[in-house]
Amino acid sequence: MRIESSVTAITWLPFSVLDAMPNLPLGIALAHFDEPPPEPLCDVDRLRAADAFREANELRAWISVENGRIVDYGRGGRTFVAGARIDRANEQIAFPAVEFPVLRPEAEVGDGFVRFQQTVGGRIGLPAPRPLRGKPYLHIGSATAWTTLELVISADGSSENRLVASSPFPRHSVYGADGTLVSEHGLADYDGWYHESFEEPSPWAGGELEEELDEIVLRSGGTKLERRRLDPGECLVEQGEAGTDMFVLLDGVLHVEIDGEPVAEIGSGAVLGELAVLGDGRRTATLRAVRASRVAVLAGTSRLAELALERRAAG
Repeated sequence: MRIESSVTAITWLPFSVLDAMPNLPLGIALAHFDEPPPEPLCDVDRLRAADAFREANELRAWISVENGRIVDYGRGGRTFVAGARIDRANEQIAFPAVEFPVLRPEAEVGDGFVRFQQTVGGRIGLPAPRPLRGKPYLHIGSATAWTTLELVISADGSSENRLVASSPFPRHSVYGADGTLVSEHGLADYDGWYHESFEEPSPWAGGELEEELDEIVLRSGGTKLERRRLDPGECLVEQGEAGTDMFVLLDGVLHVEIDGEPVAEIGSGAVLGELAVLGDGRRTATLRAVRASRVAVLAGTSRLAELALERRAAG
């Protein structure tokens, strides 16, 4: 007998988020808000086409039971990280969505049950200002959101689901297998949330991301990825130099500098260096470590780098 179940988390931007945003420079394009997801949950593809959410974490799984014993199991589902549609005026700056690697730990097989987990997240394209300590400036970058779902399927035919953890921002609606709204999570008051939006810990801050990358490499038949450590102030690449390698920022923060001026700040989980690979082989910006940082190196000719480029283009 095959027993199937699912759980889905929809991450969306309430109007109150935009209402609580401080005044931004005129050159920064602001994302639109989302209506609350429908109940019961309708076709996720239709919602995505309507740009009605920021992320969808859909975990589907099944077990096979014979004579009361679990003899097989598997998982499926889909993930989406969608940047909010932005009606950008001429010369306005917008922030694209960046999907982090999906985290899927090995299923836990217990006495009469199997437990599955899945973590989905990324930068959702909403500009979030943050004061810089000790400086009369604001740093503006994309806010990050993520969810970790758990699904337990038992040999007696029952199943349980829950949101294990999530970013406090913005709102996460969790739906059961029948599309019924199970729970809602996230901040109720957004005043001042942006002050901490770059300091929140996430599952990609270090080891989990490294394990996911190693798993991808092993599945593709490759060898372990080279790691590089950067001291504060050290450059990963410099504007104008030749280079075909790409990088994944495992831990730390990098400044993006163009013509000697910092224009952006990048955190853990970001894929870097693709513009040189896609362009003429020259670095378009300098990447400098703000604090001690670590990166994984993807050779520009490797299959893993190709997959990263395909994933970026699909997003």
